[in-house]
Amino acid sequence: MTAAAGPKRVGRWKPGMSGNPKGKAPGTGALQRLRASIAADVPDILAVLVLAAKAGDIQAARLILERVLPPMKAIEQAQTLALPADGTLTAQGRAVLACVAAGELAPGQGAQLLAAISALARIAEIDDLTARIDALERNPNDKS
Repeated sequence: MTAAAGPKRVGRWKPGMSGNPKGKAPGTGALQRLRASIAADVPDILAVLVLAAKAGDIQAARLILERVLPPMKAIEQAQTLALPADGTLTAQGRAVLACVAAGELAPGQGAQLLAAISALARIAEIDDLTARIDALERNPNDKS
């Protein structure tokens, strides 16, 4: 098989090694050169933008605020919810729906809780099936 591969090429680097180990020197790219060329003027540019924003230039104000302040995200406040501890998953789901219908719980939070209850039901189902399979494997003659 090695004879069919042909002559070995001399001067090739080994797998995992770069053909240019020193690589490109840091700061020699076009973006770095552009940043370096305007770095001295940035304080003056910012000062002009701030003055324009203070004078009523909405675009200047928007540009400054978008770069300085992160956008605010709406969050829902946590709610205390009493679910029936000894009830079935169905009873817990009904309790969540009742809280949403009564306005005690935001619809988004209700949907998340119902999804969590649904996931819990799938986990319980898998646990039950696993226990049944284990019991059948231990007692293959038991047909209960």
